[in-house]
Amino acid sequence: MSGVPAPHYRARVDLFSDSWTALRSAVAELPDEDFAQPSGCTGWLVRDLVCHLVIDAQDVLITLATPADAEPTVDAVTYWNVEDHPPTGEDPLDALTVRLAAAYEEPGLLRFHLDDVGSAAGRAAELADPGARVSTRDEVLTVADYLTAYVLEWTLHHLDLTAHLPDTAGPPARCLAHCRATLEEIAKTAFPASFTDRDALLIGTGRRAPTEAEQAALGGPAARLPFVLG
Repeated sequence: MSGVPAPHYRARVDLFSDSWTALRSAVAELPDEDFAQPSGCTGWLVRDLVCHLVIDAQDVLITLATPADAEPTVDAVTYWNVEDHPPTGEDPLDALTVRLAAAYEEPGLLRFHLDDVGSAAGRAAELADPGARVSTRDEVLTVADYLTAYVLEWTLHHLDLTAHLPDTAGPPARCLAHCRATLEEIAKTAFPASFTDRDALLIGTGRRAPTEAEQAALGGPAARLPFVLG
């Protein structure tokens, strides 16, 4: 039996489910023409980002089916690394994602695949033992921490999805608040109270540059921006 308190784990699963369901619902409601619009990910169209989400969902399924006996090496915060440079879109894996997305040809096929694999990933998360240990990226962590880490992945990519699609629904408010707190913990710095959760995430991860007023409000930490997560 898991040693993780049930209410605590339930809250983590609910947050994972909220963020993932909201993101998949936003994709499901996109008209076909929006798949050719740019996303918030450098070098990627919306279709490329959606293809990446399919791969992410596959990773969730693989990780939840990869048990580990070793002690955890990371948790929901230390799972994330802060990289030195923002992505350029020229990484071989990024380029592969673009080719895979183009191979779908019809947005409906890509939309269907995300719904199919994404639903399975959501069900697997609901059924997983929270205290079980799993392995991914040569690290070991509990299922509870793994799912919590992915809330940040889903929420940031939801912001990427809607970057140039202002009429598309954004991430749930409580997911934005959770991810802001997570990013502050990763960065070991708090963003100004005047920043909305959305702006803190966009500015903090380099998805948009701060205005002069925001730069002044940030003070010293501004020099450390962006916090590029990998």
